[in-house]
Amino acid sequence: MVSTAGNPTDRDQLTGSRQLYQPPTINDSRRSKTTTSPLQLVTSAAEWQQILHALPYAHALQSWTWGAFKARWGWSAQPWWLPAADGAPAAAALVLKRKLPRLPFSILYVPKGPCLSYADAPLRHTMLAELERLARREKAIFIKIDPDVPVSRGLEPEEPDTLGQALRTQLGQRGWRFSSSQIQFRNTVELDLRPPEADLLAAMKQKTRYNVRLAGRKEVVVRAGISSDLPLLVRMYAETAARDNFTVRLPAYYLDAWAALLQDGLGHLLIAEYDHQPLAAVFLVKFANRAIYMYGASGEQERQRMPNYLLQWEAIRWAKAQGCTVYDFWGAPDEFTESDPLWGVWRFKAGYNGQVVRHVGAWDYPARPFWYWAYAVMIPRYLNFLRDKQST
Repeated sequence: MVSTAGNPTDRDQLTGSRQLYQPPTINDSRRSKTTTSPLQLVTSAAEWQQILHALPYAHALQSWTWGAFKARWGWSAQPWWLPAADGAPAAAALVLKRKLPRLPFSILYVPKGPCLSYADAPLRHTMLAELERLARREKAIFIKIDPDVPVSRGLEPEEPDTLGQALRTQLGQRGWRFSSSQIQFRNTVELDLRPPEADLLAAMKQKTRYNVRLAGRKEVVVRAGISSDLPLLVRMYAETAARDNFTVRLPAYYLDAWAALLQDGLGHLLIAEYDHQPLAAVFLVKFANRAIYMYGASGEQERQRMPNYLLQWEAIRWAKAQGCTVYDFWGAPDEFTESDPLWGVWRFKAGYNGQVVRHVGAWDYPARPFWYWAYAVMIPRYLNFLRDKQST
C-alpha cells in the first residue's frame, strides 16, 4: 500500500493558485480595543506556526500540516489571523472550506478553533463577528466552529467552567446553534503530566497498574514506529474497527494523514510487540504542551498479555519526556452510562486516573438560514427515510 501524501509543494501552498483577497475593513463599535485590523490570510507555514504558538487554545487540528492534509481530501484551507494593535497575534482560525456539488454554496469548518484568549469578551465578539462575515463572503450555508474550551471538569462532582459557559451563552445570543453534527469528540479525558512518573503510576487504578506490569513480565515490548510501519497500522486499525463496530475511511486517507504528521514532526507511532509480532499500536499527535492519543489499534493475538496497558503507559511516558504537560486520551462518552458506545473505551482510559473534560462542542452559524435548515434538517430526514425504506 502506497501513501498518497503530497509533494513538498502541496505543503508549502495551502491555497494552490487561487487569488488571495483581503477582506474589507469592518466598522464595529464593539470591536475589542486590542484589535485594529480585520482577518488577514497567511501564506507561509512558518508564519502560521509562529502565530499559533503565540496564542492560547492552539490545537493540532489548527496546524498548517492538518490544513494541507485536508486540502488533499476535498477541502480548501484558509489560515486567517487577527492582529492586535501592536501587530502581535490576537486570534487565529484555520478555516476549511468545501464547495457543495451542484449548488453555488459552500460549508466552512474550524476544527478545534478558533484560537484566542477566550477570557477577553470583546475579543471573542470581534472574532465571532469576523467569522460570521467570512461565512457570508464565502457564500457558505454555515460556518462550524469547535473551540477547545471546557464547560466543565470532573465526574461526580462535575465542576462548571465559567469561561466555557460564558462562551456558550454568547454563541447563543449571537444566533449560533449547537450543532447536530459533532465532528470531534465533545468530551475527553486529560491526564496532568506534571507529577513525577512514579506518582503517575501510583495514581492509576490498581487493576490498570497491575496490567501495565503484567505486560512487562509477559515480555511485551514497545518500540517507536517509522513510516514503513504505517500500512501495518492501517490493517490493525481496520481490524479494530470491525471488532468494535465503528466506521473507518479509506486506507489512503489514514496513510496520508499519518505520513504528513510524522514528516512534519507532529506525529509519533508506538507499537507493542511480543516475540517480534505486532499486537497493538497508538498514533500520538504532539502540539504545543499537549500530546493527543488520536488513534489506537490492536489485534486479537496475545490479548492475555495486556499489550494495550503497557503501550498506553509508554505513550504517557513519551509525552512527558517530550515536555508535554497534558495527555489527551481523545474521547469520552457523551453520557457516562453503560449504554453509551464509548463506555468500554472510557473504562480503559479511566484506569489511568485522568480527569473528564467536557467542551463547548461544535456550533454552527447559519449564514443562509433556509439552506441551513434544508442541509441540517430536511436532507438528513430524507436520507433516513430512504434507508428505512430500503431496510423494510
